[in-house]
Amino acid sequence: MSRWLDGNFVSVVDGVAFGLLLFTIAVGLSLVFGMMDVLNLAHGTLYLAGAYVAYALSDGTVTGLLLALLAGVLVGTAGGAALTFLTQPLAHRGHLDQAVLTLGITFIVADLLAAAFGGDVLPTDPPTALRGTVGLLGHSYPVYRLVFIAVAAGLALLVYLVFERSSLGALVRATVADRDMVRALGVDIRKVLYGVFAAGAALATAGGVLGAPILGPGPGVDETVLVLSLVVVVVGGLGSVRGALAGALLIGQVQTLGVALLPEYASFLLFGTMLLVLVVRPQGLVAPAVRA
Repeated sequence: MSRWLDGNFVSVVDGVAFGLLLFTIAVGLSLVFGMMDVLNLAHGTLYLAGAYVAYALSDGTVTGLLLALLAGVLVGTAGGAALTFLTQPLAHRGHLDQAVLTLGITFIVADLLAAAFGGDVLPTDPPTALRGTVGLLGHSYPVYRLVFIAVAAGLALLVYLVFERSSLGALVRATVADRDMVRALGVDIRKVLYGVFAAGAALATAGGVLGAPILGPGPGVDETVLVLSLVVVVVGGLGSVRGALAGALLIGQVQTLGVALLPEYASFLLFGTMLLVLVVRPQGLVAPAVRA
């Protein structure tokens, strides 16, 4: 076992980095779908928009990356608010209508981004100060990916504390459980719902900015990200931050180790893992929160 781990150490750490990247994307989708009962198939496009923002604004400095991150969060927040406005009239018409609407938005935005940036995958370099490699238990590993792991882990902790351990999170859960009661207390539930959607979208675009050096922007990337995010949501369980994290870390390992060890079977391993989880725990690895 130790020899296998030593030989695949870099792939395992890559799996952690990729899993945390999937978490920053999928947690918003999980919260919006699990808590608000809105199926948003435009979620992958939010990642793509953030990655293009990183490509456009990053200039090789940490300041440029922070500027791109701020711009990406603003774009995601605005996009989330717009998606909330567009999907609210379909709240009582079922998931199919929501899927068709958000899928149409995906096609439109993806075509606009392709027209603006071209049809090729655009490699996005990390800041100069974070390039290069560092020794890690006898292996060389990219500095930026280690920094990304630390930042994404901190972000995961922050999201967990906000949504599951704070009064704000309690308000969100109360709104999901009984909107009429929360409304009777004088709370504008529209602000709560808009806030959850905007926060989930902002996390996805932030993931796009931070993840651009790992999974660069280009045509089709939004579809890949969406499929992986849906797998994470199904595996982890709807509406749960802990579930999204557990599912993302598991899928990150399956994906990276599958590509490294059995590339021809990687996709089968990915969906086979999802099937196995559904058979053993249909509700996902972590029990879902109360749904709207």
